[in-house]
Amino acid sequence: MFELIIFEILKVLNSSSRYFHWKMNLCVILLILVFMVPFYIGYFIVSNIRLLHRQRLLFSCLLWLTFMYFFWKLGDPFPILSPKHGILSIEQLISRVGVIGVTLMALLSGFGAVNCPYTYMSYFLRNVTDADILALERRLLQTMDMIISKKKRMAMTRRTMFQKGEVHNKPSGFWGMIKSVTTSAPGSENLTLIQQEVDALEELSRQLFLETADLYATKERIEYSKTFKGKYFNFLGYFFSIYCVWKIFMATINIVFDRVGKTDPVTRGIEITVNYLGIQFDVKFWSQHISFILVGIIIVTSIRGLLITLTKFFYAISSSKSSNVIVLLLAQIMGMYFVSSVLLIRMSMPLEYRTIITEVLGELQFNFYHRWFDVIFLVSALSSILFLYLAHKQAPEKHMAP
Repeated sequence: MFELIIFEILKVLNSSSRYFHWKMNLCVILLILVFMVPFYIGYFIVSNIRLLHRQRLLFSCLLWLTFMYFFWKLGDPFPILSPKHGILSIEQLISRVGVIGVTLMALLSGFGAVNCPYTYMSYFLRNVTDADILALERRLLQTMDMIISKKKRMAMTRRTMFQKGEVHNKPSGFWGMIKSVTTSAPGSENLTLIQQEVDALEELSRQLFLETADLYATKERIEYSKTFKGKYFNFLGYFFSIYCVWKIFMATINIVFDRVGKTDPVTRGIEITVNYLGIQFDVKFWSQHISFILVGIIIVTSIRGLLITLTKFFYAISSSKSSNVIVLLLAQIMGMYFVSSVLLIRMSMPLEYRTIITEVLGELQFNFYHRWFDVIFLVSALSSILFLYLAHKQAPEKHMAP
């Protein structure tokens, strides 16, 4: 599909051939996303349940029907298409897939627009010194020494109890069971208390170790920010922070005034620049080439960002039993993400290049998707700003506490 977007800009193949390939690709990917992948997700979920193993095909069909019910109900609250379309038309399926995909894109874009400058800019780095790291390492070593000493006490207590016969000489019979329940040896009470203290100290040691590793990582980032490459990324951070503020401002304007752009951003930007500078410039020619480059950048960066995010998520929650289900879920998310990318990239293309895409996608309410993207993007970006602000505000207090 992304190849076909490039073909639209470069006018590769005849228009009828591009239309056919667009139609075929959309039909195939919708077949995969709506029918095949959800069925196999249900099949692998049922296969992991022993009680349902013999009738897994039946229960897989029931899970798929449940998915289809909620998938279809998803379109009821949203004005996503004209009511005249049939039940199994491309418009019915792609409109619902687009809602999920656009929501995912907006969430990732909102977080990325805030997290990228926060990660790149040296302004947000905490001032970490060698003394801070040494103080935290000293606390970690003291905690480890306390854990070792308490475990030694536990071993000595167990040895004393064994020598006194408190471990093997347990009372037998009915009255012996009652006595063992109502009374306990003083040594066992000490063991329970010491074990609780050891558990608390081990949890503290894990937290101190993570904080120490975080301080080392922050110190390395401070050193890296002083290099030429670090200064370059710091400049990018300032650029993206301006872009983030502009994007949030424009999303707010679009929501408040119910505004959707009619001209693609490249053509609009060139027109404003040419009119401001008052120079002779072939807007149509250069907007075509710049749109080609811009769409390519959008495609590469969006796919790369999505794959990195999903790979981290996969490594975090995967196991031997759930790996098949997780891989299929990631495939489902990626497919919906790519379909909705076509819906949104369409607006970044000049008007003459989006004709076939508009015809293939049908009579969708494209303005709704752009407005929905702005709403979710704004919520995601503001939530990310609040989260990163609280995390950044608490971090120095947490690490530098005595």
